[in-house]
Amino acid sequence: MKIVFATNNAHKILEIQSMLPKNIEIISLESIGCFEEIPETADTIEENAIMKANYVTQKYGYDCFADDTGLEVAILNGEPGVFSARYAGEQRSADANMNKLLSNLADKPNRKAQFKTVICLNLKEKQVLFTGIAKGEITLEKTGNQGFGYDPIFRPEGFSETFATLSLETKNEISHRGKATQALIAHLNKTN
Repeated sequence: MKIVFATNNAHKILEIQSMLPKNIEIISLESIGCFEEIPETADTIEENAIMKANYVTQKYGYDCFADDTGLEVAILNGEPGVFSARYAGEQRSADANMNKLLSNLADKPNRKAQFKTVICLNLKEKQVLFTGIAKGEITLEKTGNQGFGYDPIFRPEGFSETFATLSLETKNEISHRGKATQALIAHLNKTN
């Protein structure tokens, strides 16, 4: 089975392709001739995932899946949430985003947070959503250089390390994207 993953993020493609069984191959947006920026203007993570998947299916005619992820910090009323990628501005700088979050939490004792990923699958004219959540907390400083985004400042529950210090295999087992992808794979295996 070949299916389009509606993202240009090479880190996400690598992470998800490493989890998929050999009989499921990801096709890139580039491979289908989609070079434009897909809109992500919805108010929720779910709506953004749906918007991206529908864009590819409607404009290019392919079965596909798309994801959206947000980091939700309890004491900041769920910020940065749907704005996680551009929390510090439209330049989408991971360092700037982390620095802004650490600054906003500087005097806060409660650092509980969760990552939430929603994957929207458009397959054979049906749409299904899969959600994965990883609970944890925001650290006081950046640690590690694996992963991407907020990984250097997110410590998952039950671990003393951040996502950015864990192996890809371990992260895929416990992460928000890993959990949503496992549900996606189970569904694809049932329908394939």
